[in-house]
Amino acid sequence: MSKDVKYLMKDHYLKYASYVILDRAIPDVYDGLKPVQRRILHTLMQMHDGKLHKVANVAGQTMAFHPHGDAPITEALVNLSNKGYLLDQQGNFGNIFTGDPAAAARYIETRLSVLAKETMFNPDLTLTMPSYDSRNQEPVCLPAKIPLLLMQGTDGIAVGMATHILPHNFTELLEAEIKLLEGEEVIVLPDFLTGGTMDASDYRKGKGKVKLRAKIEIKDPKTVVITEICHGTTTESLIRSIDEAAKRGKIKIEAINDYTSDKVEVEIKMPRGHYAAELIDTLYAYTECEVSLTSQIIVIKDNMPCEMDIHEILRLNVDKLQEYLQKELEIQKARLLEKIFDKTLEQIFIENRLYKNIENIASYEKIHEAIEGGLEPFYDKLSRVPSYDDREKLLNIPIRRISRFDLDKNQEEIAATQSQLLGIEKDLKNIKKFAITYLRGLLNKYGKNFPRRTQFQTIQQVDMRAIETRTIKVGFDPASGFVGTKVGGDNFFECTNFDKLLLFFKDGTYTVMNIPEKHYVHHEGNKVAYVGPADKKTVISVVYKDPKTHFCYAKRFIVDKFILEKNYSYIENGMELMFLTTQPNISVELQSMPKVGHKVNKSSTFDFSTALVKGVAAKGKIMSKKEVKKVVSLKK
Repeated sequence: MSKDVKYLMKDHYLKYASYVILDRAIPDVYDGLKPVQRRILHTLMQMHDGKLHKVANVAGQTMAFHPHGDAPITEALVNLSNKGYLLDQQGNFGNIFTGDPAAAARYIETRLSVLAKETMFNPDLTLTMPSYDSRNQEPVCLPAKIPLLLMQGTDGIAVGMATHILPHNFTELLEAEIKLLEGEEVIVLPDFLTGGTMDASDYRKGKGKVKLRAKIEIKDPKTVVITEICHGTTTESLIRSIDEAAKRGKIKIEAINDYTSDKVEVEIKMPRGHYAAELIDTLYAYTECEVSLTSQIIVIKDNMPCEMDIHEILRLNVDKLQEYLQKELEIQKARLLEKIFDKTLEQIFIENRLYKNIENIASYEKIHEAIEGGLEPFYDKLSRVPSYDDREKLLNIPIRRISRFDLDKNQEEIAATQSQLLGIEKDLKNIKKFAITYLRGLLNKYGKNFPRRTQFQTIQQVDMRAIETRTIKVGFDPASGFVGTKVGGDNFFECTNFDKLLLFFKDGTYTVMNIPEKHYVHHEGNKVAYVGPADKKTVISVVYKDPKTHFCYAKRFIVDKFILEKNYSYIENGMELMFLTTQPNISVELQSMPKVGHKVNKSSTFDFSTALVKGVAAKGKIMSKKEVKKVVSLKK
């Protein structure tokens, strides 16, 4: 029983996954549409009469093809309309800038755009299949002659896979297809309705990512205005991200005002002591004024999901365009040949008065035999042998038309049709050139309606550390043993809020810690000998003495590796610290211990420049083989 349930669930899950991938979430590579979008367009084509239709009515009629409710159909229709290519709209279809929703479906209207009618439909080329209830026929794929998938872009989450295709510019895509037909290399980059600036250096033909930035202008020294936003954001989400950054203390603002309608206008006022020029990099660093979008192209090709790049999709669309255009030309050629045949047959029938042969025949079969016999001598003038249906057409010619038949006009029409036929045959011989002409015609007709909105720009990574870095004063009170930003007195030094504190103790140990507000650093009688920033480049010079031999050793080192709050040694255990400094070019005087009977102490000088800078764990260099009593600095 458990095995049966296991296999049953496995079978059902595979069917569900296949359904979601093929019939819900992933678009077709050839027409760029998901099934619900294709069904909406098919319904609108059936309804098309040049007038606008209520969206509620369109959704209701689409339900004859789409096995779901009207709400997802309406949502898909509004989304498709806001792409700006296939549907005309009237009423409130929402606002892509603010994120405001569309009005109710009963209040808004739509119809197919001129571009959609011209490039997306041809019943002669459309393969159909039964709808979900087998009451209707719906298209398997629309014969799209434009790269709609790349024009619109799309998002879809299926089972085990997702697709995220960025939108591209209509004009640039068609120009790229022309270049492909001419054998040239192409580069195609995304373009977004929301505008902004884009760094596509890592786009990699749609298998990488792009970085987007909103357009920010300085209105006056205390005001900035955001006039274009990033794709995938709205002014509402942008303002929310700015508020959150302000709450975290990343930016300082006085007020935000959103004046967006058909154009984006978000105004930000600065508080006292802060200026607009300082805000821009911070907005890019901590808000939705800068976003990264990853492109992942999963499409349905030949009823199977597959991963592709932009150039592969363009080449497929170019090949499909040539295929569609060739089929259309062949259909037109067949119709023109049929038209020439009909007119020639009609001329033979009337000019030679073949209708006279059937005036006295009573049997309908004999009439057909008489016409067939009468036409037989003229078969060499016809492209094929007339069929029963052709003879039926002749029998249905009205007497009035026979009596008023104009031979010259008929021959002119045949000649004009033959001229059209020659043009079509010429195009069929060079279908690539015909496709280029077709694409250029679309560019001339529609290209001006779709200018590029997103501009190219190399975007440098914002250094968040540099934005947040500020200078602070750290005080140290040797008497009380406190150090920190809230410690007063005359002993203080400047560093940044990202620095760490380096503390050397008189017992020969050192540690590194975060900068505190006020912290006690003397402990167990062990006092601090030096406090400063742990910058990993300051050279420390020390002199220490062996209490047993009274010999002194010099050492120079840099503390460049450490773990916070951990104690390290900078001189050997049991040694006595005599001198420590961070000053460069320092020399010290070594005062020797007096010998018995001598009143004058001998001294020697040691220049620290003679000692190499080594690691903090290295042993010091012996300074003198005489016993040293005191070390005195000669130069500060």
